[in-house]
Amino acid sequence: MRIGMMADFYKPHISGVTNVISLNKKYLEKLGHEVFVFTFSTQNKDHPYTDDESNVIRSPGISMLDTGFNFNVRYSQQARRLLQSMDLVNVHHPILSGPLAIRYCRSRGIPIVFTNHTRYDLYAQIYLPAVADVISETALEVYLPAFCRLINLVIAPSAGMRNVLQRMGVDAEIVIVPNGVDIQPFCSPEKVQNREDFGFKPNDILLMYFGRLGPEKNLPFLLRSFRGVAQAYSQVNLLLIGGGPEQENLQEMVQQMGMESRIRFTGIIPYEQLPGYLPMADAFVTASISEVHPLSVIEAMASGLPILGIQSPGVGDIVEDGITGYLVDGEDLAAFTAKMVRMATDHDKRKRMGIEARKAADQYAIERTTRQLVECYQQAISSNARRKRSWSMRMNRMFDRWRRS
Repeated sequence: MRIGMMADFYKPHISGVTNVISLNKKYLEKLGHEVFVFTFSTQNKDHPYTDDESNVIRSPGISMLDTGFNFNVRYSQQARRLLQSMDLVNVHHPILSGPLAIRYCRSRGIPIVFTNHTRYDLYAQIYLPAVADVISETALEVYLPAFCRLINLVIAPSAGMRNVLQRMGVDAEIVIVPNGVDIQPFCSPEKVQNREDFGFKPNDILLMYFGRLGPEKNLPFLLRSFRGVAQAYSQVNLLLIGGGPEQENLQEMVQQMGMESRIRFTGIIPYEQLPGYLPMADAFVTASISEVHPLSVIEAMASGLPILGIQSPGVGDIVEDGITGYLVDGEDLAAFTAKMVRMATDHDKRKRMGIEARKAADQYAIERTTRQLVECYQQAISSNARRKRSWSMRMNRMFDRWRRS
């Protein structure tokens, strides 16, 4: 198949959606498919970006406020012609890429699949308050159902996200295909970091968060919970791996708490080095409630780490409470802190949950999810062919009636 991945933004922007598209592209190509990513140009005169992979097709974009993103309401003529040669397109962002798919592909009979990765209402409130009313839940309840009726298939990475879409009124068929992870590097890392290099002792209990340090990750809640644990248990520590717009604010918060020796930051590390960092930890902790199917949770589980999180679409679909980790209902600071204490102090239970987490991660292996994705693509192509035949038959009947009249 010739597959077009349509995204409002792509590399060098770092996000879970970017990682999903890139990894799916790589493994679809391994299966012999030809995959193109259609997105917009990244305009940075001081730090020009060169794509590190083939078949990334960029159309000129207009900078949107101070977000660092570049968007447009059309593709270049070259990109449009190439897009219209695809056997199928997979839309990964519905607001801009969705209408472009309808405009350029539907009239040509090209099947369209939409993968919903994001709680757009929550992200708009956090990152784009100027347009939050435009991308509010009410607006999405009008837009998303209408958009999904115009395409061939909707994919949700989790049952929780499917429920969210259905609550918004989406009545089209929704198929669940989990986000896949290349779990092998996490199961058998080539080089393991030494926790002593980061100021932690061999017998310390080390909790770890890794991912974007952004406002959507609810990290101040996580830090407040950890402070309550750290004040009671001197051997418990926290390591945050990653960078983002909230890093300075979080570091300042740690200083105000007087927790600099117990909470440490690594900043951004190369993704390929991440598997070597996880074995230092005893558990992975996250307070995020905005993610649809967080890759970081799966990667931590593949490394044998139990998870502490909040029951929400995504995290709640991956973690089994008391089996592969602990889940807390809602943003209840006291309950979350109590579960963190239990994670830190019940060593036998923590180790058992880590073993079960490692086993559970296998279902998200990229090789498996890519096969599921291909099956969905084939389903969309088949249903599109039936739709076209039905339309052709109706036209023929109309012509026959006209001719007999």
